[in-house]
Amino acid sequence: MAKTSAYQLQKCDVRVNTICPGLIETNMTGETFDYARQRGTAGKIGQLNPLGRFGVPEEIAQAAVFLASDDSSYVNGQNIAVDGGLSASHPVAPGRWV
Repeated sequence: MAKTSAYQLQKCDVRVNTICPGLIETNMTGETFDYARQRGTAGKIGQLNPLGRFGVPEEIAQAAVFLASDDSSYVNGQNIAVDGGLSASHPVAPGRWV
């Protein structure tokens, strides 16, 4: 959608980008995090992510602030993954190179 919209809105002074978040602890994912904490497996949340952790809302907000700023004036039609590298690491096999 970002790529098509950026092309269709060319010369309109409109930039279109998307933020693709990874596993972020929010109200929407709260039950998953709570369940893991109850089971004592909270340390495993985000373990397959190359950064080895889950994200927080502030990290998504920082990407949004960047895209809204003049610092990103030449960024257009991009899908920006803010997922700690998870999308760059598929397929994942813990402890192995696949």
